[in-house]
Amino acid sequence: MPKILVIEDDPLILTSLSKLLISEGYQVYTADNGIKGIKAAMENQPDLVICDVMMPELDGYGVLKELRKHRPTANVPFIFLSALVSRNDLRRGMNLGADDYLLKPYTRKEVLDAVNTRLSKQANITQHYVMELKEAEERLNSLLFYDNVTRLPNRALLSQRFSWINEVAGANASITLLSISIDRLNRINESLGFILGDNLLRVIGSRLQRLITDHDTVARIQAGQFAILLPYGDKDQATKLARTILGKLAEPVTLDGHELVITCSIGIAFSPKDGTDLDTLLKNADVALNYVQERGGDFFHFYSAGMSHKFMEQVTLQANLRQALQRDEFRVFYQPQINLRSGQVVGVEALIRWEHPERGLILPGEFIPLAEETNLIGPMSEWVLATACAHVRAWQEGGFAGLRVGVNLSGRQLTEENLKEKVIRILEDTGLPPGNLELELTESILLRDMGAAISTLSELKSLGIHIAIDDFGTGYSSLSQLRHLPFDTLKVDRSFVKNVTEKSETAAITAAIIQMAHSLNLVVIAEGVETIDELNFLRRNNCDEIQGFIVGHPVPHNELFEFLVNYKTEFFTRHISNN
Repeated sequence: MPKILVIEDDPLILTSLSKLLISEGYQVYTADNGIKGIKAAMENQPDLVICDVMMPELDGYGVLKELRKHRPTANVPFIFLSALVSRNDLRRGMNLGADDYLLKPYTRKEVLDAVNTRLSKQANITQHYVMELKEAEERLNSLLFYDNVTRLPNRALLSQRFSWINEVAGANASITLLSISIDRLNRINESLGFILGDNLLRVIGSRLQRLITDHDTVARIQAGQFAILLPYGDKDQATKLARTILGKLAEPVTLDGHELVITCSIGIAFSPKDGTDLDTLLKNADVALNYVQERGGDFFHFYSAGMSHKFMEQVTLQANLRQALQRDEFRVFYQPQINLRSGQVVGVEALIRWEHPERGLILPGEFIPLAEETNLIGPMSEWVLATACAHVRAWQEGGFAGLRVGVNLSGRQLTEENLKEKVIRILEDTGLPPGNLELELTESILLRDMGAAISTLSELKSLGIHIAIDDFGTGYSSLSQLRHLPFDTLKVDRSFVKNVTEKSETAAITAAIIQMAHSLNLVVIAEGVETIDELNFLRRNNCDEIQGFIVGHPVPHNELFEFLVNYKTEFFTRHISNN
């Protein structure tokens, strides 16, 4: 029932107007002067005010002006009553915000038409504001609780739904959380752009959404990471869903003419066993996820308490790594490389080691991935290059003039604009001739951005530096893909060498790699040679050089110099000829 306030100092008009409005179903409040009218308006907050203009103490203009100052009455429709209205009086009222005028004497129809028109207009305005408010609320909820790329729930809504499950099922409710990370999404973004990457995320989100029920929640929580919340704690069901996700996401996706095949890593945790709040549960699921990623991805694993201990070890190691370079804890070890025809030591590969003050010697497989994550790989690799060049130059001055050193180049270094200048500076500072330096890059690094690699490596090669492709065969490329790159040496990965005497297909592939490399005028070095049978196979197939335990383990620079001094070519050639 709309509320109407009538302010009028004439008792007869006040009474008759009140009776008229009450008879039409309105709730009516009255006041016989302006001051009382303001008080009644503030107390009752009417939907419409009818007010006489000429009144003692405070006239209708004063009432309107005062009501417009206060938020509860600022927009209430206001109709003036007046016996005589001049143009100036009309303008004055409209300027103050009056909505209409009723002239005395008025008819019943005039009053009801004016009242109904103003209330109807106000209702339309109110409805419009309500709709705008609702739309604004929906937009705000969308921003607060939904991911703007995939339109899936975000972490905030995931947390809310986790709480709802606990409220309904109790504090110890069984809940399953799957943390899902898209493997190598950053490479897709880097090579094909973020717009295509976002389109891919939408496809992934849609596929995940189709794999769950109405009682489950799939959310995007960051970058290429999703989560699925299940209101039960069944390990068999979680296993089944994880396997389904792996299979479904592996189905090819065609976007803008590019066919993409993706894999994912999944970590799974259960509440309350692995955490009673979402943050803890998600953290532990991520620990299991990291376990999968460290092993190449494309699988799933369940969280266990032992993983947290290992994760904390990794965090501690990462913190120590930041200080290791400043504390001079890194060491460069060297592994000799032997020419299979002459038996001479023709080069060494520089390999970094970390001499940890508490854990002792740490191999690069444990700390290099951490260095890549923390942007330490650049200064670390530069230090290795400078140190190796200085050591080899010292050995050259000690009588081993033609010795070559192979140093690994990181993917981050390859993208540095001033890489050429840094290498030139190091060669000038150490005095090592450019022809005695060989920079090694892994196959996977080269494949990330072939165009940039060709440009950068061509600049380095123009200095006289040799370029080698390391771990060939592990990056799923072919020589035809890489033949445009300006490299001089191909290093066959250990995985091919170790099976040449056991598997005929591996032997055939290795022999073919050597043959094709030679057709491109490349020097072939076989890595990880450990047995006489492997060595003889490589020699029969015209491999140029080898390195591995059969020649020597990686050792510190002083031990490597001792090896060079004591090494006799005839020992090696005799060893081969006797087998």
